[in-house]
Amino acid sequence: MAKKGFPMGGMGGMNMNKMLKQAQKMQEDMAKAQKELEEKEVEASVGGGAVTVKVNGKKEVVSINIKEEVVDPDDVEMLEDLVLSAVNEALRNIDNLQANQMNKLTGGMNIPGLF
Repeated sequence: MAKKGFPMGGMGGMNMNKMLKQAQKMQEDMAKAQKELEEKEVEASVGGGAVTVKVNGKKEVVSINIKEEVVDPDDVEMLEDLVLSAVNEALRNIDNLQANQMNKLTGGMNIPGLF
């Protein structure tokens, strides 16, 4: 028996269904966006182009390009620092790309557990 003043199914039954459908659509959109992001690649270059690193959306290093003129057997430490800097910059770039994409989908809501 319906309570006086409320439609059949209780208070807000239709709103709950609509909310669940919206949540399911958001989840589907996010899964699609995550798949698309995994296929993207970003690049970072340091030392005036001396070292360039490419990373994919799965945060895997895809390639490292080192210009021959920066390879100095007497200064391996500098080359290591350049590679490290380029890798970290590329990873920051992919994190930023992912965060921007998720913000577009969630409207800026902070949803725990996303990326």
